Amino acid sequence: MLSDTDSRAKYDRFWPNWRHASEVGNGPMPGQPRGTGGRIPDLDDLFGGGADLGSIFGNIFNRTGRDRFTAEAPFSQTIEQPITVSLEEAFAGTTRLLNLASGDGPARRIEVKIPPGVRDGSRIHVTPDSSGRGAHDDLYLVVTVQAHSAFERNGDDLTVKVPVPLHIAVLSGEVQVPTLKGTKLALRIPEETQNGRRFRLRGQGMPHLGDDGHGDLFAEVSIVVPTHLNDEERQIFERLRDLRSPTKVGT
Repeated sequence: MLSDTDSRAKYDRFWPNWRHASEVGNGPMPGQPRGTGGRIPDLDDLFGGGADLGSIFGNIFNRTGRDRFTAEAPFSQTIEQPITVSLEEAFAGTTRLLNLASGDGPARRIEVKIPPGVRDGSRIHVTPDSSGRGAHDDLYLVVTVQAHSAFERNGDDLTVKVPVPLHIAVLSGEVQVPTLKGTKLALRIPEETQNGRRFRLRGQGMPHLGDDGHGDLFAEVSIVVPTHLNDEERQIFERLRDLRSPTKVGT
């Protein structure tokens, strides 16, 4: 209890450190910034001369009225939403409709553009204005591109196997190469082409994400052996076999 007037005065002046007031004289109290002369530090000591509450707390709070402050959201959060697209959609670009919660209000339905050239793991940023989320939330769509039954992707290059009849592989000829555009390109096969040979069709691959140009399309030869031979065809292959058989010893 502070029974005497002197103790009461020291407590009013030095509060938690009033018992040490006689020891430090006019020096700074324990835990006080230097230069306060043993007195209770005020805003000028803590923030410099001419401290202004509005400028100090204006950095911490958003002022929404003359005498009203609301705390700004101190942290942002990154939200990831997985999506799956086909290889054709990744080639041409597409859109997705998303249902997103908007604070305490009803869910919003927004359309998000998926740019051409996206890959597995591509992250598409949805801006707060379009997502309806708070300004401190970052929404990303994380893309998975489905495997294709005919086209194999390697970066921005594509490979497609092209069936080539045996007689064309041997004697030369022309075949059709499919593309992801849905069109077909004519490809000249030179004579004596081996199975598995690849031909490059420049600029017919995937678009470069966020840039002009495309990768390449590789047509890989897959020789097709004829089946259901008629008698004449069989005789031709038998003759070819005989012509290409090793010469017998002694003949």
